[in-house]
Amino acid sequence: MDDFKTKKRGRLLSYIAGAVCVVLVTVSFLCFFAAKWYAQVYGQLGFDSVLYTLFSDLNGMDSSLIHSFLKAVLPGTLIGSAATCFVLLFRCRKQLSLPLGRLRLQLFPLHPVVAAVATVAVCGCLIHHAAVDVELDQYIKNLATLSTIYEEEYRDPKSTQITFPEKKRNLIYIYLESMEVGFLSTGENGALPYNTIPELHALAKENVNFSHTEGVGGFRMVSGTTWTVAALVSQSSGVPLKTPPGIEGNDYGQEGEFLPGLTTIYDVLHENGYYQAVMFGSDAAFGGRLQYFSGHNVDMVYDIHTAKGSGFIPPDYMVWWGMEDEKLFAYAQQELTNIAAQDQPFTFTLLTADTHHVDGYFCENCTNTYEEQYENVFACSSRQVDEFVQWIQQQPFYENTTIILVGDHPTMDNAYAQRNIPNGYIRTVYNCFINPAAVPERPENRQFCAMDLFPTTLAAMGCTIEGNRLGLGTNLFSGTPTLMETMGYPAFNDELARTSRYYTKYFYFE
Repeated sequence: MDDFKTKKRGRLLSYIAGAVCVVLVTVSFLCFFAAKWYAQVYGQLGFDSVLYTLFSDLNGMDSSLIHSFLKAVLPGTLIGSAATCFVLLFRCRKQLSLPLGRLRLQLFPLHPVVAAVATVAVCGCLIHHAAVDVELDQYIKNLATLSTIYEEEYRDPKSTQITFPEKKRNLIYIYLESMEVGFLSTGENGALPYNTIPELHALAKENVNFSHTEGVGGFRMVSGTTWTVAALVSQSSGVPLKTPPGIEGNDYGQEGEFLPGLTTIYDVLHENGYYQAVMFGSDAAFGGRLQYFSGHNVDMVYDIHTAKGSGFIPPDYMVWWGMEDEKLFAYAQQELTNIAAQDQPFTFTLLTADTHHVDGYFCENCTNTYEEQYENVFACSSRQVDEFVQWIQQQPFYENTTIILVGDHPTMDNAYAQRNIPNGYIRTVYNCFINPAAVPERPENRQFCAMDLFPTTLAAMGCTIEGNRLGLGTNLFSGTPTLMETMGYPAFNDELARTSRYYTKYFYFE
């Protein structure tokens, strides 16, 4: 009876150990292939972006990205884990062994102890490779290092004097998805043999462009600004977007709570009597965008759902991330006309989507000028943005309106970048200020980042800012050095990546 219980207990423990082995191996292969897919599709964006993606509301994500993930991850995970678990766990009476003198080394089936050690080794190798792909090692290192940059350099808009002109200017701020300077030709500071965005290039040359060089240029990416939602936050508040440890990402950003302690440009403009609207062609809830804007005094958020609700597009309409940019600009014209008719200064923020990876959305207005579809999409986007700017310039409200065109980040289409952008080329993000109420002292040969656009936008609207600093940003219309210029790019970027108690205490909690 005791032998029976012992054997039964042994079999139960064997089953439990086998189940644990299957789970560990499957999860390890899943992490391995998921990290590999993320690095191949997005490139090296830092583990912050991975965390934010994992713990954010993904409603409205383009289905092609989901299909790409499943196609790249599921087959490898299933085949790899099945084959590995078979080798580790298969049991039979017949043994394959290797004679070693008087001893015999059992090769298959594996001895339980050998199988356990092999499981740990396989899982360890897979997880390590995944961690390197998504830069988890650097993230952990940064978690262990405290930054004091906010205590020393942050300028709180609530305690900084910002003076508006007597007649307040309107602002139209257009985020151009993935629009980087690299889509210009090599002779124009770009990375390609030809200029795929000639209209945007002309706008930058004819108006104000802040550049890292003497020609048309842009700003560099720093930690916490390398994906769209992070770009929206950093450009409008002067701080990067971070996900500090100890906060549940799935819960954060719900019920209107998104950086409630942070003072953004929308809070500043609200206090000064502005009506504010934001428009997306996709689902505004994606990545917590709706919570961010509605929680910071934006009066109206337009998206694919409001377009359907108003009858602008059919109820079942869905292309790309929602509706293509052609319809987005038409929707914007309709709503801008209504907003401008109000007796109130306004801000209107727009985010394009056709140039999102992978390969962009080839709409009916696109032409096959280049071999790469992605380049044809960027060329089409350049034309459409230029046409939209021309429409604005023909409106009665334009005289007192500043238009800002700016990319959110360099393209995340990593496969395209590897094919077409030379190693060593410094990738920068496009910007253009049209009809600003300020003249730049030094627009060329600047070292700056997304956070500098916060005070620079207010200056373009005719505001004067005490000390020319807000958040961690510097007014680029002034000659005041940016933090990147003062500290140097590597030191500044490293400092932003580190853990900040100030950030967690004052921004994530009101």
